[in-house]
Amino acid sequence: MGLIQQFIDFLLGVPPPLAYVLISSLVFAEAALFVGFVLPGETAVLFGGVLASTGHLNLVLLIVLVVVAAVVGDSVGFEVGRHLGPRLLDVRPLRKHQARLGAAQGFLRKRGGVAVVLGRWTAFLRAVMPALAGASRMHYPTFLTFNAAGGLVWGTVVVLLGYFAGTSYEKAASLLGQTSAVILGLIAVAVFFAWHQHRKRTKAEAEGLLGETDTDPDTDAVA
Repeated sequence: MGLIQQFIDFLLGVPPPLAYVLISSLVFAEAALFVGFVLPGETAVLFGGVLASTGHLNLVLLIVLVVVAAVVGDSVGFEVGRHLGPRLLDVRPLRKHQARLGAAQGFLRKRGGVAVVLGRWTAFLRAVMPALAGASRMHYPTFLTFNAAGGLVWGTVVVLLGYFAGTSYEKAASLLGQTSAVILGLIAVAVFFAWHQHRKRTKAEAEGLLGETDTDPDTDAVA
C-alpha cells in the first residue's frame, strides 16, 4: 500500500483544481483511450473520495465531475467502436483478451443497455463495453440513456465509499470489491439464464423441424 499512500499524499500536495483534473482525466480516459487496462478509473475515484473526507476536495463537485467524465469518456469510447467496427478487436490493448471480449459481446447482444450499466462495475468491461456497444451499432440515444444511468450510480457510490471510509483506503477497496463481486454474480446469472433460454429455443426449433421431416406428404395425399 506504499504506492497508494504516496499517490494520495501527492494529490494532497497539489492544488484542488489540479486534483479534480487528474481524477476526472483518469475516469475519462478509462474507456475513451482504454487506460482502464493499466489503471482502473475507480481507483482514482476512491482516492478522490478519501481526499473529500479530509476536506481537501468538495464532495458534491467531485461527484459531478466524476459522473460527467465517466459519461463523456464512455461516449468517446462508443464513437471509437462505431468507427472501427470489427477492426476494434485488432486494437493492440485488446488483442490478448479475445476470449473475454467474445463473452462481453455475447452479454451485450443478450442484454443490450443493461449490459452497459452492469459492465461499469468491473474494470475490464468498463474499459471495453462502450467501444463494443459502438461496434455493435447500438443506437446512441439508447446507449447514452443506460450509460448516464450507470455513470451516475457508479460515480456516486464509489466516491461515497472513499468518503465514508476516510483515510482507510483498504476498507474502501474492500467494500468496492464486495460490491463488484455482487455485480459479477448478477452478470453470471444473467449470462447463464440467456444461454439456457437460447438452448431451449434451439432444441424446440430442432424438434419442430424433425417433426416436419417425419411427416410423409405422399401418404397424406393418398389419405
